[in-house]
Amino acid sequence: MSFQDLVKFITQQLVMRMHESKEERKAKQLEKKEYRPPLSYHAFGSIPVAMSIAWKNSKIRARLQRSK
Repeated sequence: MSFQDLVKFITQQLVMRMHESKEERKAKQLEKKEYRPPLSYHAFGSIPVAMSIAWKNSKIRARLQRSK
């Protein structure tokens, strides 16, 4: 991608953004925030999430075995 193509793309995006109403921009921003992944996943990847799921499952299994 040449520099001229990059400038053209950025200009198109800016013009499109300027033509959106303020309500549309706010709605897009709120929608984007709603679908944000948890901080542990976002910052460190899927390993902490997998570890937390495994930890919760082990607690549930231990509780079920104690109740038998």
